[in-house]
Amino acid sequence: MDQERPIKQVLIFDVWGYYAHFRRFYTTTSPLTFPIPPRTALCGLIAAIIGKEKENNEYLKYFTLNEASIGLRLLNPVKKVMITENLIDTEKSPKSFYNIKRTRIRFEFLKDQKYRIYFHHTDEHIYQQVKENLINHKSIYTPCLGLSENIANFEFRGEFKVKSKTSGKYVQINSVFPTEKIADEQGINFNTEGEYFSIRVPVELNLDRVVTKYSDIFFERRCKPVEAKLICPYWSVDYTDGTNENIVFIE
Repeated sequence: MDQERPIKQVLIFDVWGYYAHFRRFYTTTSPLTFPIPPRTALCGLIAAIIGKEKENNEYLKYFTLNEASIGLRLLNPVKKVMITENLIDTEKSPKSFYNIKRTRIRFEFLKDQKYRIYFHHTDEHIYQQVKENLINHKSIYTPCLGLSENIANFEFRGEFKVKSKTSGKYVQINSVFPTEKIADEQGINFNTEGEYFSIRVPVELNLDRVVTKYSDIFFERRCKPVEAKLICPYWSVDYTDGTNENIVFIE
């Protein structure tokens, strides 16, 4: 039986860019990217919009799992390309330009990515800061998708009330979600056409940038909704144009 639970306000905005790179920290000579932005990267993006300082990783204390609820939906299919870059050794000071040491490294990038982000915060001041800057298309620092050169644009979709629901049936989930929320072995309806993936990503960092929590995140590569039975509540968003989205926050 479907049940409705509490309601919360969320800010919804879209973000996109030509290239994105969310480095898998365990790679060495050829940097690979996560196929989706980890929650930690989304925290950095939102922190840039409202101007939370990166120095000493201070911004991280504002986006703990207890305070910030963040959801993610893919709006463009996951597509990857390899690009060779010249890296410069900045630790040494060469006597001339011709003596600069360069290393050619192949980077894996995501191409033409677009995401929808759902954001709620228990601190009303931070919530209103994010809302005001999104409405005015204003950011204190340049928003980027992973690396500083991967500059991103964003568009505010609006502020919406979302309802928490539970169901023992298959529900179409539009966002990515942790696999630990799947009910059982039959929790995903694989009879529907799709390209399904699960990837372990960092979810939360402490101020020393040590990962305090990982999650296996489930998603469909081509942006299709996933039919799932969940052991947790999901959140329903009703838009003014009559469309609807069901999301699960990353935690």
